[in-house]
Amino acid sequence: MPAAVPARPAARTLPEGTSASRELVLIGIGAGDPDWITLAGVRALEQLDVLFVVLKEGELDDLVEARRVLVERHRSEPLPVVELQDPPRPWRKAPDYDAAVATWRAQRLEQWTAAVSEHLGAGQTGGFLVWGDPSLYESTLAIVQKLAAAAPDLIDVRVIPGVSCVHALTAAHRVPLNRQGRAVQILPARLIAGGVPADVDDVVVMLDGRETFASIDPTGLDIYWGAYLGTPDELLISGPLADVANEIAEVRRAALERKGWVFDTYLLRRR
Repeated sequence: MPAAVPARPAARTLPEGTSASRELVLIGIGAGDPDWITLAGVRALEQLDVLFVVLKEGELDDLVEARRVLVERHRSEPLPVVELQDPPRPWRKAPDYDAAVATWRAQRLEQWTAAVSEHLGAGQTGGFLVWGDPSLYESTLAIVQKLAAAAPDLIDVRVIPGVSCVHALTAAHRVPLNRQGRAVQILPARLIAGGVPADVDDVVVMLDGRETFASIDPTGLDIYWGAYLGTPDELLISGPLADVANEIAEVRRAALERKGWVFDTYLLRRR
């Protein structure tokens, strides 16, 4: 990424009679391939006055590098960057999951509000690069909406959709997300700990850091699993869950040990 800047960039000159409201744009950048940003996303990136970059706890160099490559490839002018070090994510071990998440979001909101107040001037546009799509299992949009609602002046919020990991997954496996006349559910892994809901035939599972797929009843289920989608490290495994669950777990653990992080998701499909 370009170097972080401590000072607010100069405000642009506005035509007479134009509102000096500020704008925050959430740009979906896809699941990993720097070419998965849309043309609308590229135009929005070109129009930014400042980029707010959220650095997650323990984030490694290759994730930062992926953002840098995307900006260099699709932005013609240097872009001031404000880095936001994300608060720790205690809910992984917290006894009260909902309370832990609420606290983390409040900490994010306080930090982001201060950064936007300091670095985004009247009439300027700030942006966030959001992995995948900003509206799917992503807290950025909810926090930015609260930030804008509480601001003393007008802050417009704009969302540019991106290629979600869900569609990257089904495209990589060359399967449709839905089957004719059937519903699809998208769930966090903790909601399938007791197995796939009996009345659902197709479930996309997100945020499975505990390999829940390996502990549920595999009877009659196929799995389409993918990690590092859209990158040179992409991993894909599919087949009957009973046959490939252990293989996926082994491949996932090896990848996690090798890279220090893993982004993965999967589709469970009842035969």
